[in-house]
Amino acid sequence: MITFFKGLTGPTIAVFLARTMLGLVFLMAGWWKTFTLTPTVHAQQFFVEGFKGHWIPDWLLWGLGTAIPPFELIAGVLLVAGLWTRLTASLTGLLLLLTTYGHALQQPLFDIDGHTFTRLALILFILMVPAETDRLSLDGYRRDKG
Repeated sequence: MITFFKGLTGPTIAVFLARTMLGLVFLMAGWWKTFTLTPTVHAQQFFVEGFKGHWIPDWLLWGLGTAIPPFELIAGVLLVAGLWTRLTASLTGLLLLLTTYGHALQQPLFDIDGHTFTRLALILFILMVPAETDRLSLDGYRRDKG
């Protein structure tokens, strides 16, 4: 066991921590939005009511509002497990672009310093580190075995 940990580099540990942290943030947000708030209430409160009077059609608001909670939940699980990490991190980055546009549409001087910037920083770090560095993941296990 000690031999295993001696073989880990700083970047390997760093990407594991960043990926797992990002995954937990998305997992818990998705869990709450899916099972406590519910996707329908999420869509109604944050999308349909939040964008009345804007150019976005209701059918698109309902679609996005109900799809985002399970997407965040699944993305969180995949990131924690380290499965399809680069694809999942890229898709969560696109989600952040979408939600940032939405917030900026509602409030042009939207403060990005909260969850959005933290998540973006973790996503960028994960994507900038070579994929082979992430050895403590299902992707790493599959790479080593295959």
